[in-house]
Amino acid sequence: MENKIVTSGKRKTAIAKAMIKEGNGKVTINKKNYQNLQLFDKLEIEEPLRIYERVIGKRNFDASIIVRGGGEKSQVEASRLALSKALVKFANSEELTKSLLDYDRNLLVADVRRKEAYKPGDSRARSKRQSSKR
Repeated sequence: MENKIVTSGKRKTAIAKAMIKEGNGKVTINKKNYQNLQLFDKLEIEEPLRIYERVIGKRNFDASIIVRGGGEKSQVEASRLALSKALVKFANSEELTKSLLDYDRNLLVADVRRKEAYKPGDSRARSKRQSSKR
């Protein structure tokens, strides 16, 4: 039986599902190699991978991430969270968990902030229209 680990990550309305199994270090996002992303998005996905390599050693896994909803950046952040959680489960290493949290807490802890709801009778969430009583 193949040992497969599935985790998920969320950011705003983007939801990512990461599947990780034994392999040779291939990481895909929506069936495309993560190397094809824009530079900063690619670097963001590489952060947990580089920490994994520094702590554990070589990449001995294949990761496949499916992400839906949200914008481009939210999808990258959701993917990064799902990948980090999967790596921690896969490696089963306390040192890796500590390294990821020390580097950036958002690698393992979801950012729960969401868009604030619009208020009744207004087209915005917060600031109200100013009115002058003259």
